[in-house]
Amino acid sequence: MAFRLTWSPAARCDLREIFAYIAKDDRAAAGKFVHSVVRAVEHLPAFPESGRMVPEFGDPAIREVVRRPCRIVYRVNAGRGMVEIARVWHAARGIPEVPRCDN
Repeated sequence: MAFRLTWSPAARCDLREIFAYIAKDDRAAAGKFVHSVVRAVEHLPAFPESGRMVPEFGDPAIREVVRRPCRIVYRVNAGRGMVEIARVWHAARGIPEVPRCDN
């Protein structure tokens, strides 16, 4: 069964901020980078547990895919058949801030 892939409001905001930051110097490069982030998670609906567990959390439901220099942090909700991209976090920012989800 394929899962449904969604992007949290925070992750969407992260992508917009990343695009704006890179676009200051090169709008085409910004578009290519954001597109590469989206491509990096396209496989998650079919393989939701393919990313590694985020070591800082130790929770098997919170995983990540790395698209340097960013960590794409996502949450797997097997009961609902969902994969939610929680944050697109620049690795230099330290531990990703992932809002708690009680669903």
